[in-house]
Amino acid sequence: MASAPGLAPAAIGYHAGVSAREPGRGSVPVDDDRFHDRCGLFGIFGHPEAARLTYLGLYALQHRGQESAGIVAGDGERMKLSKGLGLVNDVFTDELLETLPGDRAMGHVRYSTAGDTVAANAQPILIDCHRGPIALGHNGNLTNAAMLRHELEAAGSIFQSTSDTEVILHLYARSHRDRLEDAIAASLSKVMGAFSLLFLTKDALVAARDPWGFRPLVIGRLEGATIVCSETCALDLIDAEYVRDVAPGELVVIDRDGLRSFRPFPPEPHRQCVFEHVYFARPDSRVFGRNVLESRLALGRQLARESPADADVVVPIPDSGMGAALGYAQESGLPFNWGLIRNHYVGRTFIEPKQSIRSFGVKIKLNPVREVLAGKRVVLIDDSIVRGTTSRKIVSMVREAGASQVHMRISSPPTTGPCYYGIDTPTRGELIASTHSIDEIRESIGADSLAYLSNEGLLAAVGDATGDRHCTACFSGRYPVAVSQAEDWQLALFKK
Repeated sequence: MASAPGLAPAAIGYHAGVSAREPGRGSVPVDDDRFHDRCGLFGIFGHPEAARLTYLGLYALQHRGQESAGIVAGDGERMKLSKGLGLVNDVFTDELLETLPGDRAMGHVRYSTAGDTVAANAQPILIDCHRGPIALGHNGNLTNAAMLRHELEAAGSIFQSTSDTEVILHLYARSHRDRLEDAIAASLSKVMGAFSLLFLTKDALVAARDPWGFRPLVIGRLEGATIVCSETCALDLIDAEYVRDVAPGELVVIDRDGLRSFRPFPPEPHRQCVFEHVYFARPDSRVFGRNVLESRLALGRQLARESPADADVVVPIPDSGMGAALGYAQESGLPFNWGLIRNHYVGRTFIEPKQSIRSFGVKIKLNPVREVLAGKRVVLIDDSIVRGTTSRKIVSMVREAGASQVHMRISSPPTTGPCYYGIDTPTRGELIASTHSIDEIRESIGADSLAYLSNEGLLAAVGDATGDRHCTACFSGRYPVAVSQAEDWQLALFKK
């Protein structure tokens, strides 16, 4: 699966970027107590500025992945790829975009859920096989990737990366189906888990979404061109029109003849990731047909009804707690105020001072407003508690700023299990709610009170009162796709 004459010179080379987490350089993650989704996709077919629009689309999707970025573009004759470690703005320059030809392109931003943070794992992945060149970008996680990789290697396949995504391309290269869509469908029929995918060939842009619909994918239009991307905020940036979602289990082929839709997979119950509404997606996006900010306001209102607090002020933990905090304040009648200010110019890594500074990692990102907090009974709103380490530091910071009481409210249920469907999560043993009661967590983080949103309240707030559309496995332990082959050791397999 190496480069072949069908690929442009340097087509699979890497553009040097800035590493998000450089080992041995003394840098540590800024936000080390969060879940991370995190990949974003953008593809366009039929526009003369395809590469530049893809760059802008990835810019809008930067929140979905900050470790690497890549764009592959084509003109019907050749395809060229440029990718590297770092943010979109680190990886691409105006001069570099000029070298990406044609009216079709596809891009990817990545936060690794399977595979190391190395250049070889940056996406899109571009290969050449007997069918010609094809590029692939993936948002999700394949729960049987390790097993498939073992089988493929035993049959002679040579892998170039440690990413689970490459498994799909090896399956595609081995397919003997004639039509592009049939070969892709046959390959995807062998994988399990979550996938929202974009493929780019010399002649077509292809999108596919798993039958459960775990991760989002939408279709848009701009000046006769067709776009497929992870969130509608990417369409808004380039003044494109939202058309519809790629349906769960749908495969869409876009070429010179237009758009063709196929349903090659057996139907499954829809299980959209509810954490897209709780935390992952941008609040200005429509995800799974619903505005994200509307969902977060509803989460906060429901949280206030379920767990009121005798307090003076509602304070969000920015940025993820803002929507729910506004909703909580609206429902409770308590004033909303900015008691914590976030430094938006902090990257994913920073160099620690030689002299020890208590809670340095949190302080570089958040600073309390003493005039808002001093002498007040404060309701702190956040979207989740993962390990509890960051929550403990924030509660301590708010107390040191003079708060008389700190009441923590969480706009999701306790997180008791890892995600196997494209979210980078700690192991079950690292999740504080899997081994501690709510009162024990409250004591651990130092809050006067702690309450989580109920599972029923969560689903009602996102418009799913019957609970038959969303995946809540990380809260409920009910995994829609079998994970017997995807225990914690497998999730860490590629990282090792």
